[in-house]
Amino acid sequence: MKQVRVIFSPEAEEAYNKLNEVAADSKIERSILNAIEKKKELIKANPHYGEPIAKDKIPFEYRQKYGVTNLFWVELSNFWRMLYTLTNNETEIEIIAFVLDIIDHEKYSKKFGYKSH
Repeated sequence: MKQVRVIFSPEAEEAYNKLNEVAADSKIERSILNAIEKKKELIKANPHYGEPIAKDKIPFEYRQKYGVTNLFWVELSNFWRMLYTLTNNETEIEIIAFVLDIIDHEKYSKKFGYKSH
């Protein structure tokens, strides 16, 4: 079976680091970080763990910047989302789950063109 490695885009890394900076003083950010760690392990165990997003709904920025052809989302604490794509590494032994974004529900809705209530 291929090994699955989870790596972060610069944007996801920045969001992760910001959450980490305030997690010591904030239960909410701490719970989001814990959820990220749990979801990373679930994705390593099953790369298709997340909910697939229809190809025609993949934001242009992801297609343009990273060449994304598949996209999945997982729910985190406090209505946050983690978005990732799967790529085959150049080798035959590894799948990379590339985390594109870690965003709150409002940014998620805006990115996918959903109306806010």
